[in-house]
Amino acid sequence: MIFAHRLAMLREEKNMSRRDLAKALNISYSSVSKYETDVRFPDQETLKAIADIFQVSIDYLLGRTDVRNFYEKVESGEKDYVSESKGYNDFNNIGLPDEAIRQINDYIEFIKQKYNVEGNK
Repeated sequence: MIFAHRLAMLREEKNMSRRDLAKALNISYSSVSKYETDVRFPDQETLKAIADIFQVSIDYLLGRTDVRNFYEKVESGEKDYVSESKGYNDFNNIGLPDEAIRQINDYIEFIKQKYNVEGNK
């Protein structure tokens, strides 16, 4: 039921009709309708395509997490948990590209949210 609800919610947030989503996924309107009414579940490739269209993780679609996509860029003003937090390795000095550092920071934020851990103030 979570998948059906989240699919409908994401589609509506993007102001897409069921027909629009069916066209984007190259499937029938009735398939989308059945997904949203929890009558049918998409195959793996369609599930990946849905996640890509709405820029969310498959785990979010399946209800395994409430974090839509932990690879989203950190909004300006948020803490850089890797470089500012105590106890974390200094990833800046091991030759990783900036994008890798951002992904590590985003993943740390995801884990903190998952376990309801407050960040350093």
